[in-house]
Amino acid sequence: MAIHATAIVDPAAHVDASASIGPFCVVGARVSIGARTVLKGHNFVEGPTTIGEDNLFYPFSSIGVASQDLKYQGEDAETIIGSHNLIREFVTVHRGTRGGGAVTRVGDHNLLMAYAHVAHDCQVGNHVVLGHGATLGGHVAIGDHARVSAFVGVHQFCRVGASSIIGGYVVITRDVMPFAMVSEEREAKMYRANSVGLERRGFAPEAIEAINKAFRILRTEGQLAAAIERIRAEVPQSSEIDQLIEFIERSERGFIK
Repeated sequence: MAIHATAIVDPAAHVDASASIGPFCVVGARVSIGARTVLKGHNFVEGPTTIGEDNLFYPFSSIGVASQDLKYQGEDAETIIGSHNLIREFVTVHRGTRGGGAVTRVGDHNLLMAYAHVAHDCQVGNHVVLGHGATLGGHVAIGDHARVSAFVGVHQFCRVGASSIIGGYVVITRDVMPFAMVSEEREAKMYRANSVGLERRGFAPEAIEAINKAFRILRTEGQLAAAIERIRAEVPQSSEIDQLIEFIERSERGFIK
């Protein structure tokens, strides 16, 4: 086990023998760090936190600390980070609260760029990118393969759908639909499918066109129920369209269109 002489690792922490803890790191009790995970230096990890395998934490990240939610009263809550993540400088990930399920979770193969913030009780999927300074309020859910660009602010309880992309500096106060490209023109608007990202994921051209057609109906049809009925009648049905309709029907804050 490679633990630098200046690092402080609580005896109650579990650090895999193949992990590496760099200079001036602090690893608290009830922290578990998996195989080949590296803390490069000046990282702070507080428990209860579970970190999986093959993660790389760049200097000055702060993981698992208490929530900034004023309702948090010190109740037992945790942070879970999966495997193969890149956590860049000054990233903060706060643990959960009783009111949000008591778990903040970051999945696998994610890139959290410098100064990104993941607040209490957020659920971040897999293959997600959070750009520089991106900020997730409490209870935010980010779907797999989503891209949240630099300095985006996502309001509490919002959902960002799978394979969507949000342009820089946008303030998100409603749900972002799966597969969508969202940018800002005074307020956040959804323009079309995230075509480039979907193509890179191997989506067929006809699947992307079906998603775009569904988005056009949502933008032009006045009533949501009528829009969904038209999508079911006019758009070739697929698992992506089913996912899109299910996401819309479960939206509690409304969605960007």
